[in-house]
Amino acid sequence: MMEHHDHMGHGGMDMPSDGAKCSMNMLFTWDTTNLCIVFPQWRVSSTLTLILSLLGVILLTAGYEFVREMSRRYETSSAEYVNKLPRKNVGDAEKKQKMVKAVLYAVQVFYSFFIMLLFMTYNGWVMLSVAVGAFVGYLAFGDSSSTKSVACH
Repeated sequence: MMEHHDHMGHGGMDMPSDGAKCSMNMLFTWDTTNLCIVFPQWRVSSTLTLILSLLGVILLTAGYEFVREMSRRYETSSAEYVNKLPRKNVGDAEKKQKMVKAVLYAVQVFYSFFIMLLFMTYNGWVMLSVAVGAFVGYLAFGDSSSTKSVACH
């Protein structure tokens, strides 16, 4: 029989062998005690692992901006390429172009949902790192408008 404190179905959250459990906060917090970020193996256990984790989140989020920019560049360059082709070759080139754009879109959607999971730790430090990563990524890779949505996809 399930005990009352285990009613959320998270009773199997014992991850590390040292007996510590991943904390799952559903409310905003700054506490990093037993913080696991997305995976049970990505566990904050010291100040050093917190700093490395936050730097990792910043790099991951900046990487999303890189993927977005590479997608925009591919779209622009492939459109120019197709426009220069003889009419008889346009159909095949457009099919290939659409496949590559679909793959790039899928990567962006996957990446954005992963960032959403980072944010859903409800940990203030992780949330700030996501924002800093978006800032850094935009400065490094954002050659186009900042008004484009960074929603889940």
